[in-house]
Amino acid sequence: MANVASIDGAKAGPMTGEEKKVIFASSLGTVFEWYDFYLYGSLATYIGATYFTQYPEATRNIFTLLAFAAGFLVRPFGALVFGRLGDLVGRKYTFLVTIMIMGLSTFLVGILPGAATIGIAAPIILIALRLLQGLALGGEYGGAATYVAEHAPNGRRGYFTSWIQTTATLGLFLSLIVIVFVQYLMGAAEFAAWGWRIPFLLSFVLLGISVWIRLKMNESPAFQRMKAEGKGSKAPLTEAFGTWKNAKIAIIALLGATMGQAVVWYGGQFYALFFLQNVLKVDLFSANVMVAISLLLGTPFFVIFGGLSDKIGRKPIIMAGLLIAALTYNPLFKAMTWTANPGLAEAQASIRATVTADPADCRFQFNPTGTAKFTSSCDVATAFLTRNSVPYDVVPGTAGQPATVKVGNATIPSFDVVAAGDKAKGMTAAFEKSVNIALQDAGYPLKRGVAKVPDSKLDAFIAANPELALNADTVRAGEKETMPAAKLVEGKLLTADETNGVTDMAVYNIANGGTFAMTADPARVNWIGTIAVLFVLVLYVTMVYGPIAALLVELFPTRIRYTGMSLPYHIGNGWFGGLLPATAFAMSAAAGDIYYGLWYPIVFAAITLVIGLIFLPETKNRDIHAMD
Repeated sequence: MANVASIDGAKAGPMTGEEKKVIFASSLGTVFEWYDFYLYGSLATYIGATYFTQYPEATRNIFTLLAFAAGFLVRPFGALVFGRLGDLVGRKYTFLVTIMIMGLSTFLVGILPGAATIGIAAPIILIALRLLQGLALGGEYGGAATYVAEHAPNGRRGYFTSWIQTTATLGLFLSLIVIVFVQYLMGAAEFAAWGWRIPFLLSFVLLGISVWIRLKMNESPAFQRMKAEGKGSKAPLTEAFGTWKNAKIAIIALLGATMGQAVVWYGGQFYALFFLQNVLKVDLFSANVMVAISLLLGTPFFVIFGGLSDKIGRKPIIMAGLLIAALTYNPLFKAMTWTANPGLAEAQASIRATVTADPADCRFQFNPTGTAKFTSSCDVATAFLTRNSVPYDVVPGTAGQPATVKVGNATIPSFDVVAAGDKAKGMTAAFEKSVNIALQDAGYPLKRGVAKVPDSKLDAFIAANPELALNADTVRAGEKETMPAAKLVEGKLLTADETNGVTDMAVYNIANGGTFAMTADPARVNWIGTIAVLFVLVLYVTMVYGPIAALLVELFPTRIRYTGMSLPYHIGNGWFGGLLPATAFAMSAAAGDIYYGLWYPIVFAAITLVIGLIFLPETKNRDIHAMD
């Protein structure tokens, strides 16, 4: 391969064929690696049903915690392991190893039998594979960015490395498209049964392509030169973080760049998708399509801002992105509410719930793994309102008394789950139903599904749902379906004991008698407006993320570059970014405001802005080869 870095002193010309090959090979592999990583999160529901649901709650919680840790918290350790390896033996071979680990781990998830087949070995193997994925991702990004940067001529490094910056977005885009396409072809039932494995199995094909391309690549010229001159580091970890001179650079890179970049990136892509689906209640398919379109429109701007950073500097673009995001996140997410679910926005503007509770009964509901249990009467009330995107105020109540929820003229008492004991399930259903009816009456866009009621339970159902004004004789005279006893049990309409002596039974479909669900009315969703807001959020992502690889590469000398840049990047993105959805939800639950969680990315973006403006150096004119 030609040593393209040899043109450092020359005027930048058109990209050569060799340069295109370097970028394509590095980027393609990294796209596939992000694709593999995102599949787990996107298909977590199906994975949990296959591997975790058969076990006791405590066991499930342990597995869920391990899966979460592997996905985000383990990434910095991968940066240390593979960063050190990359600085010792080379960039090419290290990120060849990382993609093989990631690809094989993902493929094996696709063929791993469920817990029903191989028992507890299934979730244990799954967690081991997920740990390997997290470690591999921790090494992949630094290797790809370093490899491309060390092939790039001075004056083009921002442009060259910006192609690597597109890979995470393209990986997410690819995973969404594959999932939506397979779901569409198979149908929901087949996809849930086994079709969710297909996107994992496809990773084997992607792995083969990536390995074949990367095997044809040569080592970076900067690393070859360093090795030839005997300037390599014998202890990259110690040199990068054990001496104040280099450790200071890593700290500035984290606090003055990657921390804020991470929260803007996760806020603009992942939290935006979470907000659409879980807060605004847009259906899964529509939300994925809208985000995919915004990603498709926004991805070219990674390269645009990367190239622009070669002209005006890395720092101005990143700092501008942080500033604009911090100033406009609140109005943008509010605008998204009005475009994606105007019915919810209208209800929120006119009706707030009031939770009256003993202050000692209310807790901060930080739950990154989804396993924590909040059982007090205040927590039961606030968690339910938050899940349904209902704004509320908490006012002090009498000490020791259960919380109450007031919506309009209706006041509903909450309860303590632990104190309720065996009655908790029934009390939960009654509480949620009463609050939902009050919210629906107040104008919230709640829809109530169809209830399937067997004949033996019809009279009790009518008595428990007086708001439906049903008449038993009228219902029995209407349409019905006769089900055999086995199907009644299978559908959980009756227990096995309740079907003793019964061969079949009439089942009635009661319209508006089933469970409630807050929904975005498809007829009122403003697709163009929502995509426009999402595009602006992605644009902020491209501003902070497009130039970041070039900046990080230029902060560290060749002998410790892979190690030095990888750790602050993955602490910022794995920890500060990865914890954003759970922390934002907990903050919203504490404040009774769906937008309050946005203060998490806003505050960290602002902190990084201040630290970056003061301490972060401009690096665009640095000759990374002269740093050695």
